[in-house]
Amino acid sequence: MRYIIDPGQERRSINFIDNICYSQVKDLEGRPLDLHLSLMAQNGNSEMRLASGADDEVSTGRQPLIVWINGAGWRGCDKNLMAAEMEFLAEAGYAVACIYYRSSAQGHFPDQLIDCKTAVRFLRAHADEYGIDPRHVGTIGRSAGGHLSAWMAMNTDGYDTGEWGDQLSEVQAAVDMFGPVDIRRCNEIEVENFKNPAHRWHSLGETHGGALLGGDEATMLERSDDASPIFSMSEKMCPITILHGDQDPLVSVEISEDFYRRIVEAGFEDRADLYIVKNGGHGTRELFQPMTKQVILDFFNRHLKGEGT
Repeated sequence: MRYIIDPGQERRSINFIDNICYSQVKDLEGRPLDLHLSLMAQNGNSEMRLASGADDEVSTGRQPLIVWINGAGWRGCDKNLMAAEMEFLAEAGYAVACIYYRSSAQGHFPDQLIDCKTAVRFLRAHADEYGIDPRHVGTIGRSAGGHLSAWMAMNTDGYDTGEWGDQLSEVQAAVDMFGPVDIRRCNEIEVENFKNPAHRWHSLGETHGGALLGGDEATMLERSDDASPIFSMSEKMCPITILHGDQDPLVSVEISEDFYRRIVEAGFEDRADLYIVKNGGHGTRELFQPMTKQVILDFFNRHLKGEGT
């Protein structure tokens, strides 16, 4: 059968560019390490440009940027592991960067935060090349990535390096998805768990938080505070949305409850929202349903696009 269909042009093309090197660092052994990111965005008919040097999609202008930060207990994972779940942001007109940052085997805190800030500066430095609006940048992360996204929300000085040093690393909005934002409390919970012979770890150095900190185990609890954004909020903090499942077995929902309480007590209630996700576990499907994604999208639309304000 022969058909004629007229699908229209409402949806725009999304392109995916992989393995963009944004930083050159060294690991814990002093070996050079290139850090990469990927970028997906509505930036035209890429194959037509390559084939003919022309593009039949009219540009809609620069797009706000959202940086996705993976979790995996700071142990490291493929930067694109959750890229498909973030495609909804690209559909909504955001440029979405998925970054790899140093794992806890490659660097100890604050190396991971330094890498996230470097990625933002790199993308601002290449805003013209990728069609990014450098004035409107947000972050989002899950678990360990939620911890780093919350750190980015603090807009704290002192974690920038000379790479792309003429650019700012501050962000205008951040989403923390069930992040362990209080490393001390997480480590205290782990210490209690050591009493169970069947627990997977039996010393702080083995835990995710301990591996992140590195160094002397005897001082890990004390040093935990320096790695916890819950203790670093100030007037520079940008708007933040926190999502946490009420059945999370790995990062207790009390961590996010306390984070939000401290934000309110600091006088920044107008900059924060906390969503407790019913029946949600640690990154289970409830956290990525259309309703949950709409909460995230509405938040970024308000603070990066000025919609609904």
